[in-house]
Amino acid sequence: AFVTTEVKGAVEVITIDRPQALNALNPEVLSGLKAAFEAVDLKSIRCIVLTGAGEKSFVAGADIGAMSTMTKAEGEAFSKLGNDLLLQIESFPIPVIAAVNGFALGGGNELAMSCDIRVCSDNAMFGQPEVGLGITPGFGGTQRLARLVGMGMAKQLVYSAFNVKADEALRIGLVNEVLETHDQVVAHALQTAREIASKTPLAVHGSKEMINYARD
Repeated sequence: AFVTTEVKGAVEVITIDRPQALNALNPEVLSGLKAAFEAVDLKSIRCIVLTGAGEKSFVAGADIGAMSTMTKAEGEAFSKLGNDLLLQIESFPIPVIAAVNGFALGGGNELAMSCDIRVCSDNAMFGQPEVGLGITPGFGGTQRLARLVGMGMAKQLVYSAFNVKADEALRIGLVNEVLETHDQVVAHALQTAREIASKTPLAVHGSKEMINYARD
């Protein structure tokens, strides 16, 4: 399995566990994430931490090797699977914190942006490199990036396929906080998750719904 879960009290950690491929998103990873979120026990879990295994990468992007052999129908199904998953995370009844270590590029950046809060290590790298491959961001990057960092900055990043480091990601509002190491990032994400979990669930859920609703 490319996705593992661990329950820590009222917090659940969901880990993309495909480090040999820098946690790249293929159909199996997307399906595994979908299943992991659907299996969350919402009676006892009040916050999610989403991270990637290994020091190098949160999610390096969609699996280009897998995509290159897809038929048109398979490509459309893959795109739908990715978009459905990110909408599921964005509207998930409880908050989701992305603990980003290393690369969060393309689909990886889009996955992080579908979460409520992003914290990262100082080796993190964010970007939408799709235009450099002759395609457009396909998992909601054109919408979510503009909402987070503003229209002008989003256009610059997407059109140029330019990657930003952790300090720049913090400056433009793409991440909430930068920590030094992967361990610190996960620890900090867990601490934040526990703080959220200690609050009234109905109020947190209602707040998430209203913030998302107002944005649209």
